[in-house]
Amino acid sequence: MTADHPVLVVDFGAQYAQLIARRVREAHVYSEIVPRSLPVAEMLARRPAAIILSGGPASVHAEDAPSIDTALYDSGVPILGLCYGAQLIARDLGGEVAKTGRGEYGRTKFAVAATGVLTRDLPAEQIVWMSHFDTIVRAPDGFTVFGATPDTPAAAFGEVSRRIYGVQFHPEVAHTEHGQAMLRAFLYDVAGCPPTWTNVSIIEQAVAEVRAQVGDERVICGLSGGVDSAVAAALVHKAVGDQLTCVFVDTGLLRQQEAEQVEDTFRQQFHVDLVHVKAGDRFLEALDDIIDPERKRKVIGELFIRIFEEAARDIEGSPCFLVQGTLYPDIVESGGGDNANIKSHHNVGGLPDDMDFDLVEPLRHLFKDEVRAVGEELGLPADIVWRQPFPGPGLAVRIVGAVTPERVAILQAADAIVVEEIKRAGLYREIWQSFAVLPAVRSVGVMGDERTYEYPIVLRAVTSDDAMTADWARLPYDLLERISSRVINEVPGVNRVAYDITSKPPGTIEWE
Repeated sequence: MTADHPVLVVDFGAQYAQLIARRVREAHVYSEIVPRSLPVAEMLARRPAAIILSGGPASVHAEDAPSIDTALYDSGVPILGLCYGAQLIARDLGGEVAKTGRGEYGRTKFAVAATGVLTRDLPAEQIVWMSHFDTIVRAPDGFTVFGATPDTPAAAFGEVSRRIYGVQFHPEVAHTEHGQAMLRAFLYDVAGCPPTWTNVSIIEQAVAEVRAQVGDERVICGLSGGVDSAVAAALVHKAVGDQLTCVFVDTGLLRQQEAEQVEDTFRQQFHVDLVHVKAGDRFLEALDDIIDPERKRKVIGELFIRIFEEAARDIEGSPCFLVQGTLYPDIVESGGGDNANIKSHHNVGGLPDDMDFDLVEPLRHLFKDEVRAVGEELGLPADIVWRQPFPGPGLAVRIVGAVTPERVAILQAADAIVVEEIKRAGLYREIWQSFAVLPAVRSVGVMGDERTYEYPIVLRAVTSDDAMTADWARLPYDLLERISSRVINEVPGVNRVAYDITSKPPGTIEWE
């Protein structure tokens, strides 16, 4: 699922590269993230409608500063540099980027100095979000300075005829008051991008690509009950109808009553051919004494595939295609391109090399918010579409340590209370994820005037747009108290509840 003329976001190590790509898509223009190491010739071979150079943590004055082939500036492709990307443009084309000894961080007042495509509909002053130490003090010759801040004389500049622009701030973050308007102006008025990336177009392209890939062959879908696999199943069912069989593997590591909900939704509401495999004992046996989280993910990923292969042999037509709900952030976090491997998603880095299936991944280029919108367009029920993300390996990666039947039962009961109370407080859709974690350690407590030595439960709740970054949710104290009281009173084996207030980065959302 791609566009003929994508907008390429060149990643210079910015924490906001994914956010830039999302903001472009929110303007209904398709975007892709590419590493800065990708040769310019290969970038241009993709026939991009525009190229955006992201920010990054480096200084353009450092010896090993990431750079880009200056041939890009003569390609005729519209270019927008953000933060570090703007400094590269200024440096490479003869402007001046100086170490002034004064950086700008956070909210900064930006004043429009000249009317241009990016600034003509903006107020004379606005608040922008800055995060830089080096400063663009002079734009390249022939470029117009469109705006400045107290410490950056050339905070926005451009060369109209060459369609090259740079802004020192971050228009992609919500703190920049008119940032999205500036991005739209660049995309529509400078690059001439049509706003054609819509839910309907995504579905049409996905359906066409699935039909072209699959033909008349049988297909199975690994259905987990989460929004990603549910939307992938609905898309493929729209494309190939009765050629699809969904295989729901009950790993024994699901949330309470999840298996029943999945079966009801897809068998009763969608009338999809559904095979329900109860494999809890097999997964627990495979995970016996495994503590390392990466090993857990790979063991679970391989066993999933083996069970799908077994199920496929019993399906008429012997399916050779496997549908998965892989998303764009899964690819990024699992080490795609120049990205570091943060953790292997079981449906990306955890797959065995010798599996018998060709993968069908209709959501591979989508962010979570796009997946939800597509799910609504396809008519999936709200309790599926708006379900909080749940890891493919299930509760195995929410038990820090060895996975045992006792620990799974404790965590299921505690997690059910967390979800119930978050929903009762009316916060379920405001929070990206809220769940319980069980560290396999014990702590001393006192219950009923007696000493206890039981497990702690850690509550994790975060806000996010796409899971690439996240902040801990500021839950009301009375809600935290209610969750803690219920977990300790209602879940045997627990005597302590803690709340994780770590953002991402430096932590991840899941503990493993």
